[in-house]
Amino acid sequence: MDFEFSPDQQQFINDVRAFLAEEARKPYAKEVMSPEREADSMLADSPERREFNKQLAKKRYLGMSWPLEYGGQAKEGIYEYLVNEELASVGAPLIGKGVGCVGKTLIRHGSEKHKTEFLPQILNAEIEFCLGYSEPGAGSDLASLKLKAEKIDGGWKVNGQKIYNTSAHFADWYWLAARTDFDVPKHKGISLFLIPMNSPGITVREIKTMGDHRTNEVFFDDVFVPDDALVGELNKGWVYICEALDYERFTLYTVGPIQKKFDVFIDMIKHETRDGQPLKDDPYVRKIVAQLATDLETCVMLQRRVIAAACKGGVPTVEAAMCKLYSTQLGQRLANAALDILGPSSILHEGVEHAPCHGKWEHSLRATALDTIGGGTSEVQKNIIARRGLELPLAM
Repeated sequence: MDFEFSPDQQQFINDVRAFLAEEARKPYAKEVMSPEREADSMLADSPERREFNKQLAKKRYLGMSWPLEYGGQAKEGIYEYLVNEELASVGAPLIGKGVGCVGKTLIRHGSEKHKTEFLPQILNAEIEFCLGYSEPGAGSDLASLKLKAEKIDGGWKVNGQKIYNTSAHFADWYWLAARTDFDVPKHKGISLFLIPMNSPGITVREIKTMGDHRTNEVFFDDVFVPDDALVGELNKGWVYICEALDYERFTLYTVGPIQKKFDVFIDMIKHETRDGQPLKDDPYVRKIVAQLATDLETCVMLQRRVIAAACKGGVPTVEAAMCKLYSTQLGQRLANAALDILGPSSILHEGVEHAPCHGKWEHSLRATALDTIGGGTSEVQKNIIARRGLELPLAM
C-alpha cells in the first residue's frame, strides 16, 4: 500500500495552501479561519464564511469529483478529501454536504429538474443545506424515524420533529428524510425530499451543546411539500441516505486539526511549569507525549489508508469509519491529557482569570465529545468495521 502522495496530489496540496495564505490576508480572515471553534468550524454559518465558499467555487475546488457533464472535473475523490484536510487545518468551512451528500446523490438519483436547479447553485456556493435525519427516537437507529409525509393532492403533508439538525438556523434548503409508508419494514418506507427552510409550518429552535456548538430541533406542522420535491424514487430514501453518509464520513473527518492541536500541546509542554519545574523534564509527562505522538502517527496512517482506498475508486466506507473512530477518540484523549497535566486550574473557562492556555483545553474537552457523535457515533463506526470490514455476523 502506497502511503505517499503522488506528485500531482502534492502540487495540488501546495496550490490549496497558497490559496489559503492569500485568503488569510483578507479582512474577513479572522472570522473565516477559526480553528478555536472546534466542532462547528466546518460550517458556512456567517456572511463572511459564505463569501469564502464562493472563493472556493471560483478556484473550482467544489464538485471536483463530479462528472464533466454536471460541471465537475471528473477528478478522483481524494482531491476533495485533500481540500478539506487543508481547510480543517485552519478552521475554515469545509466543502460540505452540498457537494457530497446532496450533490452526489442528486447526480445519481435526482430528477432532471433537481439537477438543473440545484447542481449549478452548489458548484457556485450559492446555497446551504441542512440534513434532516435524526429524531428524538431515531439517532443511531435512523431507520426508526417517524416524521410522517402523508400523500395529498399535488404533494405531501409533513408532520413531526427532527433533532440535532446543525445547520437548520442558516440553511436555505432541507434535505429531509420522512416516513412515507408505515406498512413495510422500517428500512423500506423512507423517502427523501428537498424543502425550502422558509416553508410555512417549519419551526427551528436552538439547542446549546456542551461544546458551545449550536444545533437545533425542528418541528413540522402540516408543512406542504409538492410532488416534485421527492428525491429519486418513493420509499428508496434509506438507500440514498446510506450513500450520502458514506460521502460525509469520507470527506468531513480529517487529521489536520488534531495535528495542529498536538503542536499547541507540545508548545504548552515546552513552556509550562509545575511546582517550579518545567513540564518538559517530567518523566511522566514525557511518556504521555510519546504515546500521543505515536497515536497521532497511527491516525495519519489510517488517513492514508482512506486515501489509498479512494484512489482505487469507489467510497472507502470501512477505512473512513476506522479513521473517523480513531481520530475523534484521539482528539478526546489529547484534550484529556492536557487537562491532567495542567492540574485543577485547567478546568477554568476561557475569559476566567488564571485559566491556563486561555481555557483552550477545557473547551476542547467539551467540544471533542461532539466529534464522536456527528456523522455517525463511535458505536456506529464500530458496527461498520465489524460488519463490512470483518464480516462478523449480527448479534442475536
